[in-house]
Amino acid sequence: MIILSVVLALLAALGNAGASVLQRRAAAVDLPGLPGSHLFGKLGFIRRPAWRWGAALLVVSGLAQALALATGPLAVVQPVMTTELLFTLVLAAIVFRRPPGVRTWGAFLGMALGLAVFLLLASPTGGLETVPPKRWLLGAVPAAAVSSVLIVVGMRLLGSARAAVLGSATAIGFSFTAALIKDTLGLLSGGVEVFATWQIYTAAAVGLGSFLLLQATLRAGSLAASQPALTLGDSLLSVILGVALFEEQIDLGWRVLPEAAALGLIALASVHLSSSPVVSGKEEQRW
Repeated sequence: MIILSVVLALLAALGNAGASVLQRRAAAVDLPGLPGSHLFGKLGFIRRPAWRWGAALLVVSGLAQALALATGPLAVVQPVMTTELLFTLVLAAIVFRRPPGVRTWGAFLGMALGLAVFLLLASPTGGLETVPPKRWLLGAVPAAAVSSVLIVVGMRLLGSARAAVLGSATAIGFSFTAALIKDTLGLLSGGVEVFATWQIYTAAAVGLGSFLLLQATLRAGSLAASQPALTLGDSLLSVILGVALFEEQIDLGWRVLPEAAALGLIALASVHLSSSPVVSGKEEQRW
């Protein structure tokens, strides 16, 4: 089942990457007759087939991620989802005909290696299908407090600092959204009427709030500033939530240091990948 979960998570990451590239491609050129400064010129790209295919891919990737969470540990699914950056690099290079440089390919391999080493060493297994409500309360209250502080502090900062701090808050929201979705699916498999539970509505609210916060994060500074916090924050907190909420098992002991080194490699690689024009789309206005 873990292999199936990993495959589904990879498909979800591929779908997210494909949606990002397609929608960026659709937004790269204004529609004829509509100046870019005009409101409809800015939003007219949603009429393009590429944007609509991207939106459809987002739906498919969301379903794949939900199935991955239903069949495997949270501590596996969310770290695997970081491969979205890798898929974005490959797909953007193809679509925008801008082959990555040697250093970018090195970062690609470094991130893939770091993720593989971390998952092999940590070996997340087991876990509950559903979370007791009291455990949710113990986890959600401090997370909400930390997120609130990060948002308040982030709004007082500028540029890259704001993007990094808001990215950390966004990562908390995304990791809790994934955990809530997993809990909802566990209730569904147990025969509970899912629309009669609070989890599904909370997941929708937290997910929407995280999406809106992501937009503020992306506007605050460069992708290179926000992406490491998003990538590592979501992955690391998801591992913690998997252990704390779902009682998933993680191998630690002597493996802690190499696991930390693997996470550091992922962080360095994500910084370089995020700053690459192929991923960030800084030069796409020429298309």
